[in-house]
Amino acid sequence: MSTLTLRQEPPERLDFLHVTPLSLSRLSEAEAARLPVGTSRRGLTLGDCFTIALDKSEDLVIEGGSSRLDRVGASLDGGSIRVVGDVGQRLGAGMKNGSVTVTGSAGPFAGSGATGGTITIAGDAGDHAGGAVYAAKAGLDGATLVIKGTAGDHLGDRMRRGLILVGTAGAHAGSRMIAGTIAAGSLGDHPGFGMRRGTILASATGALTPSFVETGTHDLVFLRLLARSLRPLSPAHADLAAGALTRYSGDLATLGKGELWVSAA
Repeated sequence: MSTLTLRQEPPERLDFLHVTPLSLSRLSEAEAARLPVGTSRRGLTLGDCFTIALDKSEDLVIEGGSSRLDRVGASLDGGSIRVVGDVGQRLGAGMKNGSVTVTGSAGPFAGSGATGGTITIAGDAGDHAGGAVYAAKAGLDGATLVIKGTAGDHLGDRMRRGLILVGTAGAHAGSRMIAGTIAAGSLGDHPGFGMRRGTILASATGALTPSFVETGTHDLVFLRLLARSLRPLSPAHADLAAGALTRYSGDLATLGKGELWVSAA
């Protein structure tokens, strides 16, 4: 297991796009220390901020997090990264495979564009988790994003594929959603605003957009299969999918093939 230990709070935002277990396995500790990670004229390198211990394994631990660590795991294509602490924006954005785990909280756009693998955030996530960055065509695109705490607004905005599990989230969760599944303990106002396809599952929501129409309570095989697939990740979300749910069809102001399931209890 390779380890990067943060010595002190970075004096600027750091870009971890090219810091992965695979890239570090090809380098000596001296070479890794010279990797550029700074985002200003300071020209900071990895060795300026971290104590480095490498063993060429597929597992990387970052001891000591910071909200200034951006794009951690963004180019991950195998192996694992574990951050003990917080991270900044775009956690795991665009990752293809492997796992990223954060014991603290993450900034905005976590999981944006991720096509595979699993991202787990033990704390909270900022706005647009699993959502599309500016000018991007899609947000989460096949990966699994688990947020055990609270997510901000626009969770899963323009999500195209994959799965998002969250404790609670703010307004406009699943906005402009193309496809995929979001399961939440509770959501803020206007979930699914402008969604075209996909499934949103919640125990409670805020105000619904008028272009969502209630279609009744149904006992579907799909829900049983969804509950079975969610149980290894979150028994609470699996129990929600297995319970009595009211279905809303929408957003009928767009393509209208999406669905919002809300606990009928």
